Amino acid sequence: MKKFFIGLVLIPFVFFSQEDIEEVVVQSSILDQTSNELEDPLHIVSGEDVENDGTRSLGEALDSLLGVASSDYGFGVGQPIIRGLSGSRVKILNNGMVVRDVSALGGDHINDVDLYNIQQIEIVRGPSSLLYTNGAIGGLINIVDNTIAQEDFDKLSLALSSESQSVNDGSSIGLNFTGNFSGFNVSAAFKDSDFANYDVPDGAIMHMEEEHEEEHDDEHEEDLSFLANSDYGSTSARFGLSKTGDWGYVGLSFNNLESSYGIPFHGEGREDHDEHEEGHEGEEHEEEGHDEHEGERIFSTTESNVVNLEGSLNLNSSLISKVDYFLRDTDYSLTEQHAEEDHEGVEHEGEEHEGEEHDEHGHAEGPTLFKNDAFEFGAIFDLSTNDFSRKISVNLAEEEVSIFGEEAYMLPVSSSEANFGLYLGKEMGFGHVDFGIRYDLIDREGSIMEEEHHEYEHEGEVHEDEHEEHEGEVEFFNPDFSALSFAGGIDFDLNENLSLSLNFASVARAPSAVELFINGPHLATSRYEVGNVNLEEERSNNTDLSLSWARGEFFADLSYFSNAVDNYIYLQDESEEEHEEHEGEEHHDHGGLTLSNYIQNDADFYGYEFEVGRNVVLPNGNFIFTYAMDSVTAEFANGGGFVPRIVPKRNIVTAIYKSNNGFSGAISFKDVKTQKDINEYETPTKGYQMLDARLTKSYDLGKLFAGSNSKLNVSLFGNNLLDEVARNHSSFVKDEIPLPGKNIGIKFNLKF
Repeated sequence: MKKFFIGLVLIPFVFFSQEDIEEVVVQSSILDQTSNELEDPLHIVSGEDVENDGTRSLGEALDSLLGVASSDYGFGVGQPIIRGLSGSRVKILNNGMVVRDVSALGGDHINDVDLYNIQQIEIVRGPSSLLYTNGAIGGLINIVDNTIAQEDFDKLSLALSSESQSVNDGSSIGLNFTGNFSGFNVSAAFKDSDFANYDVPDGAIMHMEEEHEEEHDDEHEEDLSFLANSDYGSTSARFGLSKTGDWGYVGLSFNNLESSYGIPFHGEGREDHDEHEEGHEGEEHEEEGHDEHEGERIFSTTESNVVNLEGSLNLNSSLISKVDYFLRDTDYSLTEQHAEEDHEGVEHEGEEHEGEEHDEHGHAEGPTLFKNDAFEFGAIFDLSTNDFSRKISVNLAEEEVSIFGEEAYMLPVSSSEANFGLYLGKEMGFGHVDFGIRYDLIDREGSIMEEEHHEYEHEGEVHEDEHEEHEGEVEFFNPDFSALSFAGGIDFDLNENLSLSLNFASVARAPSAVELFINGPHLATSRYEVGNVNLEEERSNNTDLSLSWARGEFFADLSYFSNAVDNYIYLQDESEEEHEEHEGEEHHDHGGLTLSNYIQNDADFYGYEFEVGRNVVLPNGNFIFTYAMDSVTAEFANGGGFVPRIVPKRNIVTAIYKSNNGFSGAISFKDVKTQKDINEYETPTKGYQMLDARLTKSYDLGKLFAGSNSKLNVSLFGNNLLDEVARNHSSFVKDEIPLPGKNIGIKFNLKF
């Protein structure tokens, strides 16, 4: 609790002298409106802020925004959470087009996004989100870049960047080029990053042992300085070509993103774990990694190739003013692999190490390939007039998700989508009114195969065919879903200082492929996951009430939301008693893994976001101080207890200073509370305090490069400066994978 008072030292800055404040207008790409005209709860993160921060996952880059959190699985993997909703309920978009990767198939799968050289990140809910994607009951996150330029570049531009981080001995380099040649806009961007295993605070790595002679588990802390298999590397390349004119624009782009990252935790069956522990009784643990995978490198590699055709045609007719359209082809693959590490520089390929036999411990020797091949077409017809916004959207998509290899726990699933949306917005005498409606037709085709496992044991000797598998009967399913979603909002001023916004949305989400058809061991979550082909659509009935107040230098915002989700889909773990009952039952022990079934139950999500602050204009710049808090509670209906893995309450204190001579500084103190509102199958997660800071200085190099607009930005950043042991309650592997320790980094951005 004492650390919370660190944030209080910022309070005296509130009492600086008053001057007029210059209004900053932020434009949203979603509806071509400024952010204060959008009635949806909305954040916009500028590309400059992302550029000056260190390389992080998408979830971690947004984690300090009110109502937004991250479910992490190491350094490179951080899937965003909006108001307690995650996974396929939060849609990730790039320039208004859905990113079709396999992140929804597992918490250890990375979001296929590139945050280098972007213009901004938009977090959107409500009526406008219904134009762009289906099932976004949590909201959508749109990453905007300028790869396909919508306006002509007026000059050549070249940018170079370099970054270094201490927590993982990491580094990255980037290159970006834009220019106009013979009337064609050309853009290219390249970034290469390499980050080693990250450091963790003392005592952060815990090893859980199950002692069957005892009736409880013992928790042992190991003095490890880093998290094994937490490395991350990526290479991204983007190229775009466009042509613009009074008629609009048209462009073509190619995006390639490759990554390789370690998997810090890869569960094994409880029985296998027990056998392993008994076989190593009395031995010393090595300092690197978890002993159950000692000597084994577990990692994933990804590659995506995305081709976009995008354009806008200005018709200026009496009915349709313009048409925005796109075609996107995605070829995405993720390969999870196991490999023996070198010992004394010798590769022991094909050899067996004493105590490290893969079959004995249930480790998969071969790779597992996750693929997503998708093709999508979309168009938005703009029928707006000067005082009345009207837009109609059409989206058609074909997608096939498949898993092949040693841990292939879901047979290929193909999906067809046809979506139609309508958005209306109008300035009324009393305020601004928005309305959106969407109709979705989704057809999924998949199958489930039951596998038979036979074990052969003679006088304690385990034979090589111990886990011999025989293909069982394959049953095919073709569930189809049709649903209508709608949302509305109204915003008006109560007086010159106070405004009110009221939004309502009823949004349907069809069950995902994994929720329907998964059937097998998912070692990344240490569970045997079973889908349900009889699942129905989820329906989120959400109400938001927001108050905004501003007077002089002071401002405050309060939002309260209530979200009743009918047929909420979630993984329900079996209890310890149920697991013990399965042990010994032939074909029902699930390899010792925890059995988890996808089931449905009505759930209620409710919470608030509150922020109060002061914006002070100083002689050489301005200072902004804010105190904020957010909270979300989620409970199942009819006394079913709390929804699992819900983010805890947070207090966030922030101070930002921006000078007129190119210097800026920011400090953020986040106090995350202990999460005690847990499901009966969960454990509490201890709270923590996170102190981050950043200093940025901009240098004008025009004198060195005559006639140019050259500029050098130097950014010094620090994360977790208190070196706190921190764990995200929303993570499936919170105990095994703590957040990184203290990190100091520096970043250079040269533009000319």
